[in-house]
Amino acid sequence: MSDPVAVSTEGNVGIIELARPEKLNCLSLQVHECISAARVRFEADRNIRSILIRARGKHFCTGADLTEVKGKLNDPAALDHFIAFGMNNLRALETSSLPVVVAVQGLCLAGGIELMLACDVCFAAETAQFGDQHAQFGLIPGWGGSQRLTRLMGQRRALDLMFSARWLEAGEAKEAGLVNYIVPDADLHKAALEYCQKIATRSRHGIAEMKRLAREGADLGIDQQMRLERDAAVRALPGDDVAEGLDAFENRRKPAFKG
Repeated sequence: MSDPVAVSTEGNVGIIELARPEKLNCLSLQVHECISAARVRFEADRNIRSILIRARGKHFCTGADLTEVKGKLNDPAALDHFIAFGMNNLRALETSSLPVVVAVQGLCLAGGIELMLACDVCFAAETAQFGDQHAQFGLIPGWGGSQRLTRLMGQRRALDLMFSARWLEAGEAKEAGLVNYIVPDADLHKAALEYCQKIATRSRHGIAEMKRLAREGADLGIDQQMRLERDAAVRALPGDDVAEGLDAFENRRKPAFKG
């Protein structure tokens, strides 16, 4: 049996590729374990500056592996482990020190949209469609979808999407704040990789700090947010990457960050 996730690198970009298109790239416990292991590997590799999550085949991901879910319904401990591991895995992507970019083609539904929501930047093919299918089958989100959708879309739009189980076209998903870039289907993986490669030229530490500030500050009051950023700036400014950046600016050259 082939691995359900293919892990590779392209320069300074770590690539995590869902690799069972015959199953519509649905998320099993093994898939989550593979994603988690790849993330840990890339975070430990100082040469990796960004992560790209993508999928093989016509569709990005249509949700959890329901065959596996059904097999755990009479085992509360196994079911809890399945839900908890997936939730913790997506939370770890969300809080990773590395920027995480996702490229979506075809259908991105239920658990697939939960995976997409945990990433930092989303590229969508023109024909991509997004939806939360849980209500259609009497289910509820279990990997953070109800919370992240509400944060990104606002409560009314998120509840509508969850209640109705309707699909959003790429343009509507972009307007709702779920998608950053829409590109022709044939250019999806190339465009997302080029974006990751551009991020890879930045300061690893600087990008990590900006991500941390945005994520941690989201639940704070404005005065706490400002203090969080102030403290981070004071720590960062004396660093080697800032010195390199300023020297590059003064000498009109591209910086070569080592951090």
